[in-house]
This record gives sequence, structure tokens and C-alpha cells, in this order.
Amino acid sequence: MEGRRVQTRAPSFPEVPVDAVLEIARSQRWQVLCGDADHWRLGVYSPPEDSAEQCAELEKHDCPELFMLLSGNVTLVLADGEGGTRLLPLEMNKPVLISTPHAGFCPDGPHTGKCLVVERDEFDTEYRTPKAW
Repeated sequence: MEGRRVQTRAPSFPEVPVDAVLEIARSQRWQVLCGDADHWRLGVYSPPEDSAEQCAELEKHDCPELFMLLSGNVTLVLADGEGGTRLLPLEMNKPVLISTPHAGFCPDGPHTGKCLVVERDEFDTEYRTPKAW
């Protein structure tokens, strides 16, 4: 199956006040919070899926992403390179650098976990089904 591609180009984050608390949205899959143009952006990831079976599509950036669990439980679904997947439950305050195709779910229910994600300000993303990777 052919996937789809999405380009993210700088600046890819909202303007926010400096030296002020940023608001994190509730019940939102992905929220870009801030960044540094042409360098990095930071966001919060809280998937609505509550099982690996609900992750119909995996994404792969052309650069790595750093994930760190902030609250609740989030498990990443990673392509295993053989048409299958493996699960990586995130651990509180233990960052993980991800470069393989991935998606995520909250095993305790939709949006019950939150991860901090750091990625580049500009990148390309490819989306495919787990079996297509």
C-alpha cells in the first residue's frame, strides 16, 4: 500500500509569550506549544486510541523525535521491519529517541496520558499502515 507524505516547514509553531506559562489543551492528540525557528519545536502528544489495534497508521519523520512521558500511560507502537509491530510502554521521566515508524495509544483510555515531544522545526513525514512498513 502506498502511503501519504506531509511536509512541515519552518516556522511550524505558534507565537507565544516568553517568560509565561503555556496552556496545554485537554483531550487533544497533538498540540505544538513553541519552538525556535529553523531548529526545534516542542509539543504535547495525547492519543485518543486506547489499544495498539486502533493504530491504523504509523508515521515516520525524516529525523528523530524525542518522547518523554509527562503523565498517565502512553505506549508507542513501533514498526518491527518485518510487517509487524512491537510495543514500547513509556516510563515517567525517561526520554526515548524514536526514529522508526510509530504511533501511540493510552491504555487507560483516550487522552489519559501525555508525552512531551521534541522534534525539528522542519521535516517530512510518511504515513503507512503497520504492515506496509
